[in-house]
Amino acid sequence: MISYNTHRHRSSDKWVTFVHGAGGSSTIWYKQLREFKKHFNVLLLDLRGHGNSKPLLTDAFKERYTFDRITDDILEVINYEKIDKSHFVGISLGTILIRNLAEKHSHRVESMIMGGAIMKLNLRSQLLIKLGVALKSVVPYLWLYKFFAFVIMPNKNHKESRLLFVREAKKLYQKEFIRWFRLTSEINPLLRFFRAVDVAIPTLYVMGEEDYLFLPTVQKLVKDHKSSRLVVVENCGHVVNVERPHFFNDTVISYLLAK
Repeated sequence: MISYNTHRHRSSDKWVTFVHGAGGSSTIWYKQLREFKKHFNVLLLDLRGHGNSKPLLTDAFKERYTFDRITDDILEVINYEKIDKSHFVGISLGTILIRNLAEKHSHRVESMIMGGAIMKLNLRSQLLIKLGVALKSVVPYLWLYKFFAFVIMPNKNHKESRLLFVREAKKLYQKEFIRWFRLTSEINPLLRFFRAVDVAIPTLYVMGEEDYLFLPTVQKLVKDHKSSRLVVVENCGHVVNVERPHFFNDTVISYLLAK
């Protein structure tokens, strides 16, 4: 079963659902929770195998992971909580899941906040994945994860984000890491489709100016997707909600309150 927490507002009927990235957990939103729950109902969840959503609790956790299956986990939680519609805030791989949910169940998504969005894997990213595929069964997963984290978040001012994600990744098991890593086999065609199709849902991309792997694609994408806006955060890398939390909170909350 997916582990999650809700924080209900006394008067607002608006929901914000936070979706973390691979190797993280709902704890990465600790700099957001206090401010967001002042205005909205908040749902924080741990993706399968992450945080308190421990693997192998049920037979469902033994199946091969796909983006559709993990997206359905999110859908099952909001159905159980009778949340008809929500704003969704994601970081890194979490943005892929949110975009997938919007594609399949657009009526459940009020808006999308895409932090450190992954919308294309450039050549360097693809080479990293190929390296990971070759080594995933012979090299301890934490070594690979630390290497990937350093490549994505290389600068000194990215250190807090890097250490946070590595700390959370230590809670994974080697087999669980491999399951998630296998998702890379379906990521390129999925992202190609996302870039080609505008789902016409209000979307705010919040990207660090030092997010060298992923920012260029988003800059191109927002020119074609009329429902999308881009905010570039100065002196910031991939994990914008951790590195520049006050800017992130103020920007996103203002955007959501205007909806």
